[in-house]
Amino acid sequence: MSGSVPIGNVANQQLIPATLLPTIVVTATRRGRDAFELPTSVDRIDASTIASAGPRINLSEALVRVPGISVLNRQNYAQDLQISSRGFGARSTFGVRGVRLYTDGIPATMPDGQGQAANFDLESAERLEVLRGPFSALYGNASGGVIQLFTEEGVPGQTLEAGLSAGSDGLMRESLKSSGKSGDFSHVVSLSNTEIDGYREHSAAERQLLNAKLSYDINPDASIMLLLNALRMPEAQDPLGLTRSDVAANPKSVTQAAVDYNTRKRVAQNQLGAVYKSRLGNGDLQVTAYAGTREVRQFQSIPVAPQNNPRQGGGVIDLDRNYQGVDLRYSTEHRLLNQPLRLTAGLSLDQMEEDRKGFQNFQVNNGITALGVLGALKRNETNTASNIDPYLQAEWDIDPQWMLSAGLRSSHVRFKSADHYIIKDATAGNGNPDDSGSRQFSDVTPVFGVLYRYSPELNLYATAGQSFETPTLNEVAYRDNAVQTAGLNNNVAASNGWHYEAGIKTRLTNDLRLNAALFRADVNDEIAVLSNSAGRSVYHNVGKTRRQGAELAIESQPFDNLRVNAALSYLDATYRDRFSLGYSGEAVAAGNQIPGTSKTTAFAEAEWAIQPYLKTALEVRHSGKIYVDDRNSDTADSYTIASLRLVAEHHFGPYTLQGLARLDNLTDRNYIGSVIVNESNGRFFEPAQGRNWLLGLKLNRQF
Repeated sequence: MSGSVPIGNVANQQLIPATLLPTIVVTATRRGRDAFELPTSVDRIDASTIASAGPRINLSEALVRVPGISVLNRQNYAQDLQISSRGFGARSTFGVRGVRLYTDGIPATMPDGQGQAANFDLESAERLEVLRGPFSALYGNASGGVIQLFTEEGVPGQTLEAGLSAGSDGLMRESLKSSGKSGDFSHVVSLSNTEIDGYREHSAAERQLLNAKLSYDINPDASIMLLLNALRMPEAQDPLGLTRSDVAANPKSVTQAAVDYNTRKRVAQNQLGAVYKSRLGNGDLQVTAYAGTREVRQFQSIPVAPQNNPRQGGGVIDLDRNYQGVDLRYSTEHRLLNQPLRLTAGLSLDQMEEDRKGFQNFQVNNGITALGVLGALKRNETNTASNIDPYLQAEWDIDPQWMLSAGLRSSHVRFKSADHYIIKDATAGNGNPDDSGSRQFSDVTPVFGVLYRYSPELNLYATAGQSFETPTLNEVAYRDNAVQTAGLNNNVAASNGWHYEAGIKTRLTNDLRLNAALFRADVNDEIAVLSNSAGRSVYHNVGKTRRQGAELAIESQPFDNLRVNAALSYLDATYRDRFSLGYSGEAVAAGNQIPGTSKTTAFAEAEWAIQPYLKTALEVRHSGKIYVDDRNSDTADSYTIASLRLVAEHHFGPYTLQGLARLDNLTDRNYIGSVIVNESNGRFFEPAQGRNWLLGLKLNRQF
């Protein structure tokens, strides 16, 4: 996945394939290391791969190349992507759950464990790193993995770049980027605007994204980096899910409730961060600090009648969130028994405070009911989530063949809710009590790993570790009763489990790599969806679960002008305990498949360099069937689709012109792209695009 060799700025990369180079990553150990030398599954996707994978809007474009990772594009910008790692996060109906997200070391995941990927700027990305398995627990409240984006570095000189992309379903995207370095100062500033009508009816969206990275070398041993990120999504329409009969009749259709209530979402987010690095004594100090705001208003399709219940939270969610945090880290190298010992110690402090309001999604004037408009206040509370997490990692080369790795993180997470919407009424059922409350979760998660260097071309490893995952504020936002009343749900406990992994990494030749892993995760008190209706989800604990499977990644360059990649995954994710679906009393059998997961996924591509300035590639992607609910009552069928891409580049003087053409889903296959887990009305299905095209041009000017 390392692709071609980067030469200076991304826009000045040559298209000539090169011998596969070491894959340097930092996410697994927080220090730059060759992934071949680490006892864990970690992959890196470079800028050249990101650029050719699509219009650089969604992580689903590039991450399909990573085994064990599922990134389902809902064709719905109001609900974000559905990202899961080895089956963790598959339950999420909005946002990202069970997988931690970072941009340049700054978390895009809040202290409660929920994150959003919409602010990931792929336009200025230098690489993506993806960590899976036990060592993910060292990043805190997450179980399945870590996805981290790194912004490119400015290089000497000045570069300006303008881009334009157009595609199916009314897609238009414009981008501008400036980068460069002068003396000790460097910068990268990227701005993009995306507009799309949407594959389905009532799924149009508009999104603007600004990402800036400013770096200054204070002296040879110290530097500071400022990071600015701003996201605007003025309106993203939400078409909701479809029933099976709806999909059969017209996969582009929209649920009538979405039209009636004009379901939609508006987002504005601003974030500022700073990273200070310095040589201190015999080690390296890094201080990362950040702060941001996020405003969300979302109109749901909850019917009028239930909202008349005094304890129902309304059909409009309005969030105003402030968040901030700091991470202090010190890394050093010593010798133990005359062998290298690498140590990293750190402390993460994060806090989020949100004003959550709920409104009715209708107004009644002169006996006439208008739907899809902001109505009366139904909920008003202030919620906070915070964590204090010290952590420690160590690597010790016992001898030239054996390396031991270990880590420990102590997580302390606290939720607090102050209810400001209180109605005192002597008449039974006509009041709204004080729903204030607090929750605390804590756990210590150890991780152990061993790497055996059998030969310079073959490494074997094994790891084991404990995970810890709290419910998010959204997952405790509604009580588990028939009317889903507002208020902190005190019945949802944190889950914890043990993860195991064994793998092999080989470099059979300079042009062939193979990584294979077997894994298993046993989780207690699994958090799952109890019900999902009209965009509102209620959660509960369902006992024990098990996820086990295998992953295989192959990189090969058999000829100078041919590169082949493949990623294969098998996942068996099941409930181990029988449980009841709460107030409905319906039973779910032990052994049922965890919904939202697929047993088999595969990706393969063959890229041919026709000329030094022209490449073409064939991509094939497969997914097995996906169950839609805990009862395993229905599935999204398996599918296999193919895509074709063409990348060209032409240099003339100080200018570089780059072109990208893609034709996806060549056979125009009708298939389901993602499912809404446990949707109470049977609207589980979110259809994917049929045959679709993309054309992109970038003009680069170097000074």
